[in-house]
Amino acid sequence: MTVSALTRPGERDRPVVKLGEIDWVFCLFLSLIAGAGGLMLFSIAGSSFTPWAAPHLARFGLFFVVMIVLALVDLRVWFAMAYPIYAVGLLLLVAVDLVGDISMGAQRWLDLGVVRLQPSEIMKVGIVLALARFYHGISSEAARFSWWLAIPAALILVPVMLVAKQPDLGTAMLILLTGVAIVVLAGLSWKVIAAGIGGAIVAIPLAVMFVLHDYQRQRILTFMNPESDPSGSGYHIMQSMIALGSGGLFGKGYGLGSQSQLNFLPEKQTDFIFATLAEEFGFLGCVAVLALYAAVIFMALRTAYVAHSHFGRLAAAGVTVTFALYVLINGAMVMGMAPVVGVPMPLLSYGGTVMMTVMIGFGLMLCVRVNRYSEVTSGKGALL
Repeated sequence: MTVSALTRPGERDRPVVKLGEIDWVFCLFLSLIAGAGGLMLFSIAGSSFTPWAAPHLARFGLFFVVMIVLALVDLRVWFAMAYPIYAVGLLLLVAVDLVGDISMGAQRWLDLGVVRLQPSEIMKVGIVLALARFYHGISSEAARFSWWLAIPAALILVPVMLVAKQPDLGTAMLILLTGVAIVVLAGLSWKVIAAGIGGAIVAIPLAVMFVLHDYQRQRILTFMNPESDPSGSGYHIMQSMIALGSGGLFGKGYGLGSQSQLNFLPEKQTDFIFATLAEEFGFLGCVAVLALYAAVIFMALRTAYVAHSHFGRLAAAGVTVTFALYVLINGAMVMGMAPVVGVPMPLLSYGGTVMMTVMIGFGLMLCVRVNRYSEVTSGKGALL
């Protein structure tokens, strides 16, 4: 029997009881992935905890605590804050467009004095919460196809366009695909899905030719034929594929990856850390890490499946989709199966903003697990 079944309703809100409901095996797997990231960052820095490994592990420890605290929050609080969090994220994206800092040709940050904030990270969680709350309040028939579809379409497309304008194609793709996945999981008609796929097949080539910036278009063309410019736009992909191939089955050994140690591999601590892993630990090392990712995704989806509330199911599923997209896009990018779009490998790559987003999202997912037997109502019974 579960802890929830063994306690009286009034006792289920006690923090000690809630701690017992957290999936600690899931937390262990997250820690193993972050630990593997720390090992790789230590290696590529020349067996040094600075400048990457120590901050990476310290951030994970901090955000792990944040995740557990968020998991203990009443799910109705997440429900009540869904639209406000989305609205704040949207306003911050508008602020970025108006007064945001420009760095390396991109306008993605707000300088708040103490920290530099990237509002698109807030929107990754905001879009999940807003769509989960919206679909919680409508019937399954309306979710299949009706004029209501215009509302989630607007909720998705407005932030996508603002993020794409920065420009940040990778994050815009993540928000778009996460949003679409939630709409589909909410019960969208298969006829509409088929029509959408057909429209995307037509629209994507047009967008590549007439909407993307020149450098973004060049990334896609280079992806299709990286050998055409091996020392220029194709350099990232070529070096990544060399590192992947040179690792073989067992790898060259920890700290012995020539592509990363000799700085041939670009962005070795962020976007291409998986290539470093492949070079040092080979195919078997990659399979082991991917198995950890698969286990995390499976356990998160299981939480979505067992949740009683529609809001909880969609929120947990949305967080899981975002995490899975990180893994799939980065893996495909490193293997030359997708254009280089600046999407890191979550918890493995160095970077505080992505880790913060992932851990907050998993705090929401664990909250759904802790409150999986609870119902969230959209009427007077809800905490509004």
